[in-house]
Amino acid sequence: MAEFMTGLKRTHYCGTLRASDIGSEVTVCGWVQRQRDLGQLIFIDLRDRTGIVQLAFDDNTDQAIFDKAFTTRSEFVLCAKGVVRERSAKTNKIPTGDIEIEVNDLRVLSKAQTPPFEIVDNSKTAEDVRLKYRYLDLRRTPLQNNIITRSKIAKIARDYFYDNGFIEIETPMMIKSTPEGARDYLVPSRIHNGKFYALPQSPQIYKQLLMLSGFDRYIQLARCFRDEDLRADRQPEFTQIDMELSFVDVDEIMDINEGLMIKLFKEIKGIDLPAPFERMTYNDAMNTYGSDKPDVRFGMQIQDLSDVVKDIDFVVFKSALENGGSVRAIVAKNAAASLTRKKIDKLTEYVKGIGAKGLAYIRWADETPNCSFNKFLGEGDLDRITSALGAEKGDVVLIVADKNSVTLPTLGALRLEVAGQLDLIPKDEFKFVWIVDFPFFEKDEESGEWVAMHHPFTMPKEECLEYLESDPGKVIAKAYDLTLNGTELSSGSMRITDYALQQKMFRALKLTDEEIEAKFGFLVEAYKYGAPPHGGMGIGLDRIAMLMCGADSLRDVTAFPKVQNASELMSNCPSAVDQESLDVLGIQIKPVTE
Repeated sequence: MAEFMTGLKRTHYCGTLRASDIGSEVTVCGWVQRQRDLGQLIFIDLRDRTGIVQLAFDDNTDQAIFDKAFTTRSEFVLCAKGVVRERSAKTNKIPTGDIEIEVNDLRVLSKAQTPPFEIVDNSKTAEDVRLKYRYLDLRRTPLQNNIITRSKIAKIARDYFYDNGFIEIETPMMIKSTPEGARDYLVPSRIHNGKFYALPQSPQIYKQLLMLSGFDRYIQLARCFRDEDLRADRQPEFTQIDMELSFVDVDEIMDINEGLMIKLFKEIKGIDLPAPFERMTYNDAMNTYGSDKPDVRFGMQIQDLSDVVKDIDFVVFKSALENGGSVRAIVAKNAAASLTRKKIDKLTEYVKGIGAKGLAYIRWADETPNCSFNKFLGEGDLDRITSALGAEKGDVVLIVADKNSVTLPTLGALRLEVAGQLDLIPKDEFKFVWIVDFPFFEKDEESGEWVAMHHPFTMPKEECLEYLESDPGKVIAKAYDLTLNGTELSSGSMRITDYALQQKMFRALKLTDEEIEAKFGFLVEAYKYGAPPHGGMGIGLDRIAMLMCGADSLRDVTAFPKVQNASELMSNCPSAVDQESLDVLGIQIKPVTE
C-alpha cells in the first residue's frame, strides 16, 4: 500500500540544493529517475520540476529504509528526509552534483508500472506515442522548462501592462459568429433551439466596444479558437496577449509592444534587444524576402532580373514578362559544392510543389558556369546576369519566372529551404521586424473581387480615402505586424471610428445593408454614440514562447496540444456524444460529402 507523508513536510525542491546546504536536514519529494543498486550501497536519483538530487543509502541506513529503497523503481513517487552531505563522486552534469542526501526516512507515496517509454530529456520515442501519454511526456525536463518559461512570459506581460496603466478585462467565450478570416467553432444552444454561439477567433469586437466604454487601456490573456488546418506554428486553440488603446497613434502602440519584448528577453533570456525595432513596408518585405514575415537573420535576398533578361529569347522568361510578371533570383553564396545537380533537381520539385512551373539555375562550380538555359543566351548575356546579381565562382543562382503572386512567395520559401540545407540560419539570434503599410485590399484571383486583407474595421491611411471606391489597389491600411525570425507574432491596426467612413468601407467590400446588420449591427450602432480613436493588436503567447524556448513546434510549449487533424491523442478528443444529448439540442448527424 502507498504510504503517507504524516509527520513530513517538504522543505526543499530537489534541484535547489547546493553545497551551502551541507549539514542541513531536508525533506524532498519527487519521482524516481533511476535507482542504482551497488550491493551495500543504493543510490536513487529523485526528480521534480526543478531538477534531480541523489539520495544515498549505505551501511549507516536503517535496514527497513534500505530494504524499502531496494524495492523502488523508475517513476515511483517518494518523500525522503535526510541530511545533506558532500558527494564523494562529484559530477558537473547536474547543478546538485556536489551533494547528496543521506536518507533517514523514506516514504513510497505511489508505486508505478513500467512506463511505455523512458522519461529522459532526449527521448527517441515517436511523438504520437508521447502525446498519447502526454502526462508522462510532460515529466521530461525540456517540456517542463518550456511550460515554466511560458508561465514566466504570461506573468511578465501582465506585470508590464499593469505597470503601464492597463486594465485586465475578460471578454465572453461564447459570442455571436462574425467573419474574422477562419471558420468558427460553433456551440449549439439548448435554450435557443437551432441557434449557435461561436467560440471567439479573437476578442476583436468586444475590445473595441471597451474603448467606446471608456476603458482606454485594455489587456487580456485571451483564449482564441480557429477551425483551420494545423501546422507547426498553429493550434486550433491558442492564447493571445490581447490589447487595445484609445487616444494613441501607431507609433505609441509599437513603442508599448517593443517595451514588452525588451522586458521579456531581458528577464527571461538575459538578452538586451536593440531598439527601436526595424520597420519594413509590406512591398519591401515581399520584393526582398518573398514574405510578409521575413527572416532577416541571413542574406540571400530576392533580386529582380526582369530588365537584365528582357531581350533574351527564352520562352519561360518572355512569357512571364509579357503577362505582367517578373524574373527574379536568389544567390546562394559559396554553395556550388553543396548544391549538386541532384539537389537542385530536388529543389525544382520543391518549387513545383508550391505553385511554380519550374526552376532555372546557374551553378558556378568550375571556371565556366553551368547554366540550365545556356542555349538561349546570346553573347555576353550570362556575364550580364551574374554581374547584375553579384554572383561569383562557387555560387549558385536560382531563378523563378512567373506572375509576381507566384514568383515572390516561391522564392521566399525557396530561400528558407536553401538556407536550412546550407545551415545559414543563426540559432541564437533574435531579429524583430515591424511590417507596415499593408495594402488594404487584395484581389481574389478566382472572383476578381477586391476583398479586405484585414478585418473591415481597419483604418485606411487618410491620404488614401479618395481611392476607396475608385481604385482600391491604392489604399494602404493603418495596419502593422510584428515578426520575429520569420514568424508572425502579432497583427494589429488602428480602427475605423467614424460611422460614415465605416459605411463607405462596407460598400467598398460589397456588403449589403442586411449583411452589415446581421454581422456587425450592434457594433455599428455603438459607433453612433461617440467613439475615441483607438487601435490595438494581439501577440501570440504560444508563438513567442516557442521562439524563446527554441522549440520546433507549438506542441512543445502547449501542455495538452492537438495534432495535425485537430485531435488530442491522450483523451481521444473530439469524440461522439450520446443520442440523448443530440436530441436535446435538436441536432442530427449527417455524413459530410467533400
